[in-house]
Amino acid sequence: MLQVKNLTFSYKKTPVLKSISFKINAGEHVALIGESGSGKSTILKLLYGTYDLNTGEIFWKDKEILGPKHNLIVGPEYMKYVAQEFDLMPFITVAENIGAFLSNFYPEEKENRIDELLEVVELTSFRNVFVKELSGGQKQRVALARAIAKQPEIILLDEPFSHIDNFKKQSLRRRLFKYLKTHNITCIVATHDKDDVLAFSDRMMVLDQCKIIANNTPEHLYKNPQNKLIASFFGEFNEINNQIIYAHQLKVVTTSNIKAVVKQCYFKGHYYVIEALFNGNNIFFEHPFFLEKNQEVYLSIAS
Repeated sequence: MLQVKNLTFSYKKTPVLKSISFKINAGEHVALIGESGSGKSTILKLLYGTYDLNTGEIFWKDKEILGPKHNLIVGPEYMKYVAQEFDLMPFITVAENIGAFLSNFYPEEKENRIDELLEVVELTSFRNVFVKELSGGQKQRVALARAIAKQPEIILLDEPFSHIDNFKKQSLRRRLFKYLKTHNITCIVATHDKDDVLAFSDRMMVLDQCKIIANNTPEHLYKNPQNKLIASFFGEFNEINNQIIYAHQLKVVTTSNIKAVVKQCYFKGHYYVIEALFNGNNIFFEHPFFLEKNQEVYLSIAS
């Protein structure tokens, strides 16, 4: 179990985290979400021992995680951290980067392990390509494979799919998180993209104003958003009569007390997001068809 107790941290005189406490079980997948500057990346760096704490304690099982004042080399052996800067070796191949820290005493096992990881991150055909020749997204996948090569007990991922092309993200997410779950590797992901974590996280922790303001399952937070910040993570929403209403919850009906005027239609594939004016404010709803600008519509809130 990972235990964080009363963690407080500041950059010089700027407070970033105040009295943060939480627990994460072995094998659990947890997402850290929040606006830019909310402290998501800072938490990961503190968990990895990159900085010394101002106050508080961090334990993995019975081992305390301490900062650079106590350790010559940052980062416990049982933990891996994949930052947005990949720290790869550019002049050796993809396979050599992934296997850099694997034992050479059993060469056949090492090669099989590298092949397994290449398949997880969908880079099998790039096995013998020099890293310097890869795109940013491909380098990010190499960094992910190298991080799990020695089967860490816990992995920290900071925006792990930010450089990866959209058409590759879905399958990579499924493969990576399935691998981590299968091998009981605890995973903490800092992200601003709900698609990175919504289907794969056991819990989500929301950071705001230097504190954790919510800590629950994705489904609970989605169905019970306690404020606009949480709702915004899940998609387009409205505030109607002091109630948070997602765009998909508004439906066009024959008549109702919500009468709106269409301003703009945004094509989203199998549906449109409609921007409309209601009581002087912009609202958004989803609709299967294009609606003409200035068209009047009545809306009801789906139960």
